[in-house]
Amino acid sequence: MTEQRPRERLLLAVTLLISILLGSIPLAGIGWIIMTRGITTVDGLFMSLILLTLSGIFFLNAFLELRERGFLAFLLKKKAGPPKDTPASKAG
Repeated sequence: MTEQRPRERLLLAVTLLISILLGSIPLAGIGWIIMTRGITTVDGLFMSLILLTLSGIFFLNAFLELRERGFLAFLLKKKAGPPKDTPASKAG
């Protein structure tokens, strides 16, 4: 059982790196479309949307994996304590 733990961590790290790499490649494609000034054509617009979708899916996978492993604990909202009682106003 102790041998499985490091292998599992390595597999998760490699999966995370592959997700980040595959999320970055479509962004480079969008940069290429912008540099060649093809963004104003219908083909360029649809290709940009497709590449943004692919990139978003891979980055969402990486984000969810990081959140599950506890690396993004600073993004969680802290639970607020019970509300403070305000002094009752005097009727009169």
